[in-house]
Amino acid sequence: MSTAIDQLFKDKVLGHPAGLFVLFFTEMWERFSYYGMRALLVMFFTASLMDEGWGWPREYAYAIFGTYTSLVYLSTLIGGYFADKIIGYRYAVVIGALLMTLGHVSMALETPFFIYTGLTLLVFGSGFFKPNMTSIISQMYKGRDDQKDGAYTIFYMGVNAGAFLGILLCGYLGEKIGWRWGFGLAGIFMFFGLLQFWLAQNIFGDIGKKPIKTEAVSETHSADEPKLNPFTNIQLTLIGVASVLGLAWILNDPVSKISEGAYNLFDFQMFGTSGSNAAIITALLLFVLLLVIRIPRYDKITRDRMLAVMFFAFITIFFWAIFEQAPSSLTIFAKDYTQRILEGNAADIFKVVNSLMTIIPLGIITWVLILLFNKTFAKYALSNIILALSFVIIWAISIWMLNAEFEKEIAEVPASWFGVLNSLFIIAFAPLFSRWWGSKYNPTANMKYAIGMVLLGIGMACVAIGASDIPVGAETASVSMIWLILVYFFHTMGELCVSPVALSYVSKLVPGRMIAMMFSIWSLAVAIGMKLAGVFGEASEGIAETHGLSYFFWILTAVAVGLGVFSAFMHPVVKKLMHGVR
Repeated sequence: MSTAIDQLFKDKVLGHPAGLFVLFFTEMWERFSYYGMRALLVMFFTASLMDEGWGWPREYAYAIFGTYTSLVYLSTLIGGYFADKIIGYRYAVVIGALLMTLGHVSMALETPFFIYTGLTLLVFGSGFFKPNMTSIISQMYKGRDDQKDGAYTIFYMGVNAGAFLGILLCGYLGEKIGWRWGFGLAGIFMFFGLLQFWLAQNIFGDIGKKPIKTEAVSETHSADEPKLNPFTNIQLTLIGVASVLGLAWILNDPVSKISEGAYNLFDFQMFGTSGSNAAIITALLLFVLLLVIRIPRYDKITRDRMLAVMFFAFITIFFWAIFEQAPSSLTIFAKDYTQRILEGNAADIFKVVNSLMTIIPLGIITWVLILLFNKTFAKYALSNIILALSFVIIWAISIWMLNAEFEKEIAEVPASWFGVLNSLFIIAFAPLFSRWWGSKYNPTANMKYAIGMVLLGIGMACVAIGASDIPVGAETASVSMIWLILVYFFHTMGELCVSPVALSYVSKLVPGRMIAMMFSIWSLAVAIGMKLAGVFGEASEGIAETHGLSYFFWILTAVAVGLGVFSAFMHPVVKKLMHGVR
């Protein structure tokens, strides 16, 4: 007897349900919008008034960017809760897409009110959208675990295809034509993704619909499940106080800087430090205290595995804090300190390479689109027509962009262009890493982290070497592009060692009923890393003024390599804590 899941697998594209590719293109447009806007944000804030920017000091831009990206990850806790308990995954995706569309439209208006409104809408929109796309995939492949890896690989390609096209096209329009064009284009394709998903949602059967309320029943747990460890009132109070302090600090950080202290919640001294530092230190100490209270109450195996997760979460914080210099300090480095004007043969080579980088991936994705049409057009014609229209527009903008560049004698590489290298390298090298992980040479978890952090450090060393001749306090320079290309190459290799495997280890190390809680802690770790990236970016300005920009990048190199060595040194300890989980 065929099940509802079996019905989804009747119409296949590349060996997977057609519904997976509906999610593929929906996620692709969401990543297009997110990364397209992300590539422009810091440059828009720091661009001079003559260039239609806001003329902010870089510290302000880094602070608000760190807060924005941090809140994007924290908001997934809200979106995930509402989807699980109240509205279901489908409505959560639609609400998220609608909020993000409105957010991009708001940002295209470029006034302070609409920029801040837009960022707020994007935060909550991402919170509803981001966690629930993968939840739909998880349900689609329920009972088919052997096909899940392939499904997530295809989905991950959609993520990177969207990021690639978003940075390439939104970045080009924003820098060359006007910021509002970049912000607006991101909104247009988010709206296309919303319509395409909504009109084809029946392809998922009953998956993702509103959850059905059932009467509470007593829970039963298998023998390997740890005993219940409910939160006490004191523990819930610690969580509440730490959350309020942490969120207040994240929001207060950019507001106090932009308003020059007029709206500073922590405008006081405590324990010999500023109120802001006291607040975040207190929040972190309360969180650590909560872990110290709770973790010893589990059985030994569960306790040890949770400690392993905490170790990985700690490394993850610093991985993202350094990796996320890409849209902040590295983008400013590309804009102000990199030689981006190419002439003669160099210009011609770049134009050809850029054309191939644009047309070949776009051609491959269009081929996948045609395969999807062959399976779904009869039932979901309007959804497919909207999807086709979006690709016609993408092709038109791409051809126009490439033609405009070929008509120029020189080539001026947009500062945002370097960001596309990350997605390009992922698409190129992900299959190789996948084969590595499936071979007998597959490293252990913490060795993957060690390799990833060292590669991250090597990338930062490249830009540090490139910046070594920049005078202390210099506002501009002409460093060779090759150094930034090497940065993105090594950083992508590091990302492939850390990012795709991280959540997999969380799901393997904790019992089923604790996964939601541990994923929440993981999201918190990523959010801390994102905010710390902004803090690092702010620090770069002061360090550049006193010791030079190269010195800042060498500090990040030392942190990354040091944590990589530490992770390798901890190999026997972490292996023991994992109790056989690989």
